[in-house]
Amino acid sequence: MGLTQGELAQAAGVSQPLVSQMQRGTRAVTADVLTRVAEATGTPMSFFEIDPVDLPADTLAFRKKAGTSPREVERVEATVREAYRVAARLMAETRVRRTPLPRAEGELSADDIEEFAARTRDALGLARDGVVGHVIRACEGAGIPVVPLVLVDAQGSGEEIVVGHSGVSCWRGIRDPLLVSYFSAGSGDRQRFTTAHELGHLVLHPARRGLVDALGAEAEAHRFAGAFLLPGPRAAEAFEGPLTLKDFAALKKRWGMSIQALINRAHDLGHVDAARRESLYKQLSARGWRTVEPVTVHPEQPSLMRAMLIRRYGEQPSLLPAAEDLALHPVLLRSLVPDVEPGAGPRRESAPVISLGERRVGRENRLRAL
Repeated sequence: MGLTQGELAQAAGVSQPLVSQMQRGTRAVTADVLTRVAEATGTPMSFFEIDPVDLPADTLAFRKKAGTSPREVERVEATVREAYRVAARLMAETRVRRTPLPRAEGELSADDIEEFAARTRDALGLARDGVVGHVIRACEGAGIPVVPLVLVDAQGSGEEIVVGHSGVSCWRGIRDPLLVSYFSAGSGDRQRFTTAHELGHLVLHPARRGLVDALGAEAEAHRFAGAFLLPGPRAAEAFEGPLTLKDFAALKKRWGMSIQALINRAHDLGHVDAARRESLYKQLSARGWRTVEPVTVHPEQPSLMRAMLIRRYGEQPSLLPAAEDLALHPVLLRSLVPDVEPGAGPRRESAPVISLGERRVGRENRLRAL
């Protein structure tokens, strides 16, 4: 929630040293203090009783800017861990099926990444050379929840944009559920690329932990996203001949990728050299297209989390009973299951993983998680 220890203590009407001692485990956590904290923050009491999920640090893959603050990273990690815990539990309780993804191992070349992108299309039931009509639904069809994330503040309201982050993917172990999340949908083309980028992490990196550093993993996931959204053979046709920005805008309309991503894809495949790419970027800047591009690609809407929630708890006017049972702040739960608007996004790809064992820890760790 972004509260300091002192702010939490003040909101709950207790002393800061008391909160500190309880977090460190040097003093027993009492029901009175938990009740005060729960009431002050709008958090269900069940939050303090549930086992937190054990996600190894290197199984969280972030797409963030270099200047992102450590405090923001901590908030994002805590939020993603809770989202993963709830998603994994719902998947087990509603018996959602999971489609195995290809698993990369060892050293990879650019051509290897292109092939893994093609094999991932196979696994998701997509044609190798067609347009991906709905990236999110394709992931959900394989049993990978894709969720929007909103950080919850002390008053229980949400912040729609998290500066410095666009997407996060995580896994607990190779045989455990996977999760993709994004902050602020923004433009549909960027959201599609972010989802494909995080899907790339899930294919390329669970079995290669320690083999590739963070920068290398980001570069690989970028290459994967481009190959997944615009396969090499079709890219060769699309990028044939000298292309103007108008041509790239037409390709954006067809493939649902930003002009900037298309320029980089053309460069990765050798259809545009470094000098031409620089020239195109200068033209983008001159037209103001680096921030707002022409051609609207509408954001996609996820549906798997909502479907699981309805299957588990039924159609309810309020999420409070589910939030209490799932031990999750109701505003955060609401952000994970947005209403699906009719006609949102292109083609629908249908639905659907496995149980999750959780490590037992004390209440002081749950207070720290809050």
